[in-house]
Amino acid sequence: MRGARVSQTSPRGTYLIISESLRAQITADEAMTHLPTLSEVMRENAVSRGVALRAYAVLRTEGLAEPVPGGRWRVVRPGLEEDRRSLADRIADIITDAGLQVGSPFPSTTELASRFGASRPTVSKALDKLESAGLLSEARQGKQRTVRALPTRTELPRS
Repeated sequence: MRGARVSQTSPRGTYLIISESLRAQITADEAMTHLPTLSEVMRENAVSRGVALRAYAVLRTEGLAEPVPGGRWRVVRPGLEEDRRSLADRIADIITDAGLQVGSPFPSTTELASRFGASRPTVSKALDKLESAGLLSEARQGKQRTVRALPTRTELPRS
């Protein structure tokens, strides 16, 4: 898509040309995990947001991409399973996976952000849900968060 500006006078079918270009990028670059942002597609092809969204919808229908929270689109690769549960559920799994007990120190927001590839504010929101569910102690400046309860299926927060 880089430099492949769409040069049609009518927007009809333009989204199909853009989706074909994106499909070719996905096929050519196996390391590609996310599609370009909508604003990048709009700028590079001189199209509206609606046309860019229609191009992404074609890829979604074909099972090549899916939207993720935050307005981005993830590339879907056949055979590669990705955990699609909420971040709060995946963080709660640390308690059981690491064999943590009530009172055990819990990893910091920074450690969790690095581990899950998420921003610190996103991790903080997930941790707030776990605090509300009673699984973790409240976060305070200079005080490490601890496990307050062991998770059960009914305690896990719903997202």
